[in-house]
Amino acid sequence: MTDDKDVLRDVWFGRIPTCFTLYQDEITEREAEPYYLLLPRISYLTLVTDKVKKHFQKVMRQEDVSEIWFEYEGTPLKWHYPIGLLFDLHASNTALPWSITVHFKNFPEKDLLHCHSKDVIEAHFMACIKEADALKHKSQVINEMQKKDHKQLWMGLQNDKFEQFWAINRKLMEYPPEDNGFRYIPFRIYQATTERPFIQKLFRPIASGGQLHTLGDLLKDVCPSAITPEDGEQKTQVMIHGIEPMLETPIQWLSEHMSYPDNFLHISIIPRPTD
Repeated sequence: MTDDKDVLRDVWFGRIPTCFTLYQDEITEREAEPYYLLLPRISYLTLVTDKVKKHFQKVMRQEDVSEIWFEYEGTPLKWHYPIGLLFDLHASNTALPWSITVHFKNFPEKDLLHCHSKDVIEAHFMACIKEADALKHKSQVINEMQKKDHKQLWMGLQNDKFEQFWAINRKLMEYPPEDNGFRYIPFRIYQATTERPFIQKLFRPIASGGQLHTLGDLLKDVCPSAITPEDGEQKTQVMIHGIEPMLETPIQWLSEHMSYPDNFLHISIIPRPTD
């Protein structure tokens, strides 16, 4: 792995200022003040919202509290998507702080998975890491790790410990020098304007002639509408971690440095602001 440690740190410590407000129809015993948090982009909502939950439960009767869920401008927010992805997909061109509405009833069964404990998040997170390693190394790296290494990845993410996480994750980002890159790139492309959850397919980081594939090559192959507009005017933005990477960036470098902790590159295709 080429070691651009500053990039890894910048990605890890990315934060989104967020204002949580209680939904107006929730029953409270006194007025619920908004609650402000700096959310880590790389984490999951249900992993970092214990304080939010406590804050609002203080003004509610116990019988009015059931499973907490979040929504932004009418869209329920999927807890199993990383926070940075949710923001890029739904709110990246809006003013900060990000305004999230908190609900304790009428759980939207059609739109969201239940998350009754942090074990559910851990299971989802580890399943993603295993899938990514199957693509990158035929599962050889993750299978050679011990249970305590898997746990260290999870605890590093849960406790926001960069060094703890990367001490293990480095191994998942390495490859034999003669290969020049991973077997396939673990990526998912999300489009703000469609109902389809995401696009994912096999894509090699190196072309058959030996040249490095770029982000532009990936999009051309998997989601051409994102970069070749029909009428010549670019109507979309391609976002990873809140920035628009250059289309010439090698996809192998992006996979090593801009993946989320689940080892996937989560790429958002969103409408370009018109102002």
